[in-house]
Parts: sequence; C-alpha cells; structure tokens
Amino acid sequence: MLENDTIKLRALETTDIDALYEWENDPANWRISHTITPYSRHVLIDYVHNTKDIYTDKQLRLIVVNKADGKPLGNVDLFDCDFKNKRTGIGILVAKKEDRGKGLASQILEILLPYCFNMIGFHQVYCNILADNAESMGLFSKFGFETVGVKRDWTLHNGVYSDELLLQKINVNG
Repeated sequence: MLENDTIKLRALETTDIDALYEWENDPANWRISHTITPYSRHVLIDYVHNTKDIYTDKQLRLIVVNKADGKPLGNVDLFDCDFKNKRTGIGILVAKKEDRGKGLASQILEILLPYCFNMIGFHQVYCNILADNAESMGLFSKFGFETVGVKRDWTLHNGVYSDELLLQKINVNG
C-alpha cells in the first residue's frame, strides 16, 4: 500500500539500526533535526524495540527503501500526531547527497499524503522548513503546502540565526 514502482515506505526493523545510527549521527543533518549530540546504538535499539503504533506514540517513522535492491534511502516521520484536531507534522530525510534532487522526496509525498488524508483521516499536514532551504520549499509548495508563519531567528547554527517557516496543507475534502 505504501509504495510505488520504485520505492516502498515500511515500518522500522531492527535491521535499520546501522542506517539510523549513520543518519542520526551525521552532523550535516543536525541543523534540520535540531540535534546537538550523537545517539548511541543502545538508544536507537531501544527506540526501535519500543515503538508501538501511531496512536500510542503520536508519531510514525517509516523507512524509505529502494524496491529493486531493498537498500534504505532515508526516512519519513509523522510527528506530533494530534488525533483530536486531525493534524500531524511531517519530516523527510533523503540520507545520501547522491540520492537527492532525483524526485525521491516527491515520490514519498505522493505516497504518504493520500495515506495521511484518506487512511488515517488527518485534516491537515504541516512541516517546518528553514527559510534558506529552497529545495524543500519548492518540494512542499509543489504539493500545495502554503507558508502560514515565520519563526524568526529560530535556529542557531555556526553563530548565525535562521528563520524557520511553517507550511501547512489542508485536506479540502476532509
């Protein structure tokens, strides 16, 4: 169900620990994830083993894999799932630079947005994007996300503050 001809979004498995360890501990990703310290394997193993379901955890992390070879390409997170108000945040990580700019994130949204709106029943999905991240702004805008707010000087990185934009997509059919 959560797939197309080239990728599949699947639940976390213990076999994903090495990939998660690499991705979570890559300082290049920390500016986006607001992380400032590395994760231990123990913490990641505990996370994978203690993940229940979207309703209990109020979040869902899915691994994006290449259907041809099963290689993990990144992950997508639904976070701050609010079932009363029918909304969730979304974050996408395409792990390797060489896999970026090839339409992978678009494929993820093509698969995940209908799942969010039609299967789970969310009324809206939102994301937070650093103002200087033109690629992400273009991606989410292409899928009908609109900028609804600016968090001024939200993120400090290398001594420089950056604004973070709040984008939102409302399901007009639900």
